[in-house]
Amino acid sequence: MRKCGEWYMKIVIAMDSFKGSLTSTEAGEAVRDGIRRADPDACVSVFPLADGGEGTVDALIFGLKGERKQVTVTGPVGDPVSCSYGLVREKGLAVIEMAGAAGLPLVPESARNPLLATTYGVGEVILDAIREGCRRFLVGIGGSATNDGGAGMLQALGFSLLDEEGRPIPGGAAGLAKISSVGAGQAEPKLQECAFRIACDVKNPLCGPDGASAVYGPQKGADPDMVRKLDENLARFAKVTKAWNPQADDACPGAGAAGGLGFGFLAYLNASLESGIGIVLDELGLDEAVSQGDLVITGEGRLDEQTCMGKAPAGVAALGRKYKKPVIAFAGCVTKGASRLNDAGIAAFFPILRGACSLEDAMKKENAAENLRDTAEQAMRLYLAGKGGW
Repeated sequence: MRKCGEWYMKIVIAMDSFKGSLTSTEAGEAVRDGIRRADPDACVSVFPLADGGEGTVDALIFGLKGERKQVTVTGPVGDPVSCSYGLVREKGLAVIEMAGAAGLPLVPESARNPLLATTYGVGEVILDAIREGCRRFLVGIGGSATNDGGAGMLQALGFSLLDEEGRPIPGGAAGLAKISSVGAGQAEPKLQECAFRIACDVKNPLCGPDGASAVYGPQKGADPDMVRKLDENLARFAKVTKAWNPQADDACPGAGAAGGLGFGFLAYLNASLESGIGIVLDELGLDEAVSQGDLVITGEGRLDEQTCMGKAPAGVAALGRKYKKPVIAFAGCVTKGASRLNDAGIAAFFPILRGACSLEDAMKKENAAENLRDTAEQAMRLYLAGKGGW
C-alpha cells in the first residue's frame, strides 16, 4: 500500500453488467475512472464478470484476450441461426452460451413447442470449436427453448440414438419416445480429448415434479398434457442411457437444467456441472488478484436478496472473505433485502442514483456511467479518509 508517496493501493474491480445499460467491462471502467479521481496513483485492475449466463462470452473474451467467432448452425426449430462463441486460442478454450444456438428468444412465442425444439445446433458449435483446436469447453446452459435431454447435441456430435429398427430417432423431445439404443461408435473421436465445464446453478433432477419438464416446460410452451409427455420421454431416454452407461444419473442435481441438457453433458461427455460464477472467477484468475489486493469492488444493476444466491457479486464477496479483503458494491438500485449482502461479505453497498429521474434516464449508458464514476469517487474518498488520508 502507498503512504505519503511510498506505497500504491491495489484495487480490484469486478463488476457484473448493468443489464440494458452498461456491459461488465463498461461498468468496471467507469468505477476505475471514479477511483482515480480520488486517488490518481492507485493501481487499479478491472476484471469483467459474468455468472455463466448472458454476457459470459463477452466477459471471458475481454478478460482472457480471446476472439469471437460467428458460425451458422441449426436453430431450435430447424432454421439456420447465426451463433457466436468465444475462442481463447492460447488456452485451447471455447466459451459457449447454448442460448445462442438453442435459446428461447430464437423462437417466436407462437411457435414455441418443446416437443419439437432441438439442441442440434449446440453440438454443431462444439464441433466447430473442436476444428479450431479447442479441447477445453466452458458452456453456459441457461435460457433454453429445448427439452430433448441434449439428444440433438449428441446426434450432431455423432452419437447414435436409434429406434427399435436401428434408425436415427427424429429430432426434438418427441423423438425420445422412440429411442431404443444409444452408442458412441461414430462419435467425433476428438471428444475423448475434451473437457467440459458446464455453468449450471439450478439443482433440478431430470424427471419428476421437480424435473426439467414440470418446472421449465410451461415457459417454453408446454401445456399440462405436453409436460407429462415430455417427462415420460426424458425418463425413457434416461433408462436407455443407463443401460449403455450405468454411471449415468438422472437424479443428479442439475441434470434437468436446460431441458435435460445437463444430463446429456454428464452422461455422454463426462462433463462437470459447476457454479457459473465459480467457473468464470477461476478462468479469469480473480482469486490471485483478490489475494494481492487492498480493496475489492463489485456490483450489478440491481442488488437484492437474490444476489446472495450464486450471482456474480456474491462470488466476489466470497473471495474477499476468503482473503480477508474489504469488499464494497455499487448498483443501479438496491432493495431492502440487499442487507443480506453484509452477512455475505460485502462491507457496504451503494446505489448510484444521485437524484430523482425516470428509469429511462437512469438506464441511459452515459448517465449510468457518470453516476458510477461519481459514486465510486466519493466512496473512495471515504475509504481513504478511514485509512488516515494522506
